[in-house]
Amino acid sequence: MLTKPQLISSIQEINNSAQKDWLAMFEVSALHQYLDHLQITLEPRGAASRWVRNEGSPVIVTRRPVI
Repeated sequence: MLTKPQLISSIQEINNSAQKDWLAMFEVSALHQYLDHLQITLEPRGAASRWVRNEGSPVIVTRRPVI
């Protein structure tokens, strides 16, 4: 399994707008899940291209603005 710095580096190779300090706030498991998701997006779209949502993650996520 990749270390946290390795995961962050791999994520930044695909998503160069992701800031290192921001990514460092996440746990290794979340970074690994995000990297897996990014790698799937590199594949051609079609019937063979699938991403399966983790069982514990919600289907719909909303955010409320900080006031």
